[in-house]
Parts: sequence; C-alpha cells; structure tokens
Amino acid sequence: MANAPLAPRTQAATLLDVSGIEAVYASAILAVADVSLRIGDGEIVALLGANGAGKSTVLKAISGLAAADRASVRRGHIRLRGEDILGLPANKLTGRGIVHVLEGRHVFPHLSVEENLLSGAFLHRPGRRRLAEDLDEIYGWFPRLKEKRRVQAGLTSGGEQQMLAIGRALLTRPRLVLLDEPSMGLAPLIVQEIFRIITRLNREKGVSFLLAEQNAALSLRHASSAVVLESGRVVASGTSAELLQRGDLHRLYLGGAADDAPAASPLPFNGVS
Repeated sequence: MANAPLAPRTQAATLLDVSGIEAVYASAILAVADVSLRIGDGEIVALLGANGAGKSTVLKAISGLAAADRASVRRGHIRLRGEDILGLPANKLTGRGIVHVLEGRHVFPHLSVEENLLSGAFLHRPGRRRLAEDLDEIYGWFPRLKEKRRVQAGLTSGGEQQMLAIGRALLTRPRLVLLDEPSMGLAPLIVQEIFRIITRLNREKGVSFLLAEQNAALSLRHASSAVVLESGRVVASGTSAELLQRGDLHRLYLGGAADDAPAASPLPFNGVS
C-alpha cells in the first residue's frame, strides 16, 4: 500500500542513542525531562507532539545548538555510534555527520541558490571535480533548485527554500539529518514532494532522519517509528504501525478515533514546537 508506514529495520545498528536527557533554559524553566529515543542506521524516526511539547529543544540538544537558545542539557546521555557527544559544539557534530535543518529554513537570502548550497560544503572542502559531482547529485534530487541556481534565495518560494535548506545540509555528507517542521507553511503538494524526496534519500542513500513535525499522520506514514512528547516528556513510543492503531493517540493528537482516521489525508497537530 502506498500509504503504509515504512517497516521498522529491526536489525539496524544503533546510530544515535538519546538516554534520559533533561534540558533547561537559563531561567531554570524545564524544557524536556527524561527523554529517550533511538535511531538505527538508515532509519526515519518521527518526533511528535503539540506546540511547546519540546520537540525543537530535543533536536537542538542533539545538534549542539541548545546553547544558542540559552538552554543546557544537565542530565542524560547522547551517543553517536557509542561515542558520547553531549556538549560538543555544533561544528564538531556536523563533522561527525549530524546536521540540523532548523525550523523556518534560514537560507542566506541575498546569496544565490547555488551559493547557499556551496556553503554546506565548507567543512569537507572537496576538490572542484568532487564538488561539481556533489552539486549535480543535489540538483538530481531537487530539479527545482537547478532551475533557480542563479536566483537569489530570498526570491524563491517557501517550498524551494525548504528544498534548498535540505540540499545544503546534504552537502555536509551527513549520517543523520535533524529536520524541524519541514512542512510548516507549505502547500500540501510541495509537502508531499519533500517527503517523497526524504524517503528516497533514506532508501537509496541510507541517510537517517529525525523528523520533528506538526503533520503527525504524514510523518507516521514515512517513518518506521516515532516518539510522542507532551510537556517535555515521552508519553508514547513504538513503531508507526503500532502508534497509528492507538485510539488514545488519535483522540489526543491526531484529531479523531483510530478507526475513523483517513489513511491518505494528513491530520495536523494543534500547533508546532
């Protein structure tokens, strides 16, 4: 079935292990408490929850960007292939294969599309030939970007900017991409196109993804497993197939009973975080 969630890859080695993290802001406000999740090699995991649930904080804790929001992780562990990476700065984590696509896209508006993409290659500094090959590959995934490669990024559409942000992240040659609200503010057809590309990148290139998304039903159809947050705590986790069958989650987060939820229509949460 086209809309069935991806089957979990039960034999995949652990890529990222987040165990019992607790994050607070400078004002001592508790953002997340005792959050744990696991991402296997080549797996898509969804991080779900209503507005303010703590999804963005979890992503920033993993990517080393929490400090930029005056937040700190004061408890727990974050391990990449067994290495404790908690506390490493974002640039070091990018070098280890973790890249974070922030909510809101954050392209450089006065640079061209291609200049934006090239900024993603600064860590690896590939030779001219390899860089051209990498760019061609990105343009293969995102033909719209090739059409607009000389256009200032700020003059492109929201969907094109989201594709640009993902393409720029891919030029870092990541093992794991953290995507924060990739569907926000985009037309449904563009959202479907972006999620199709995410799924292809996962299946054909083996890139792992952690998706923090407001569109829960759509995320569950593309992810193999998911973690649901409420007020900074994990309230449910499991395979996408298991979570889609839970009536209580549909009532609280998906807008209806499990038996009544249409398989093909995305059902948004009440907000984003």
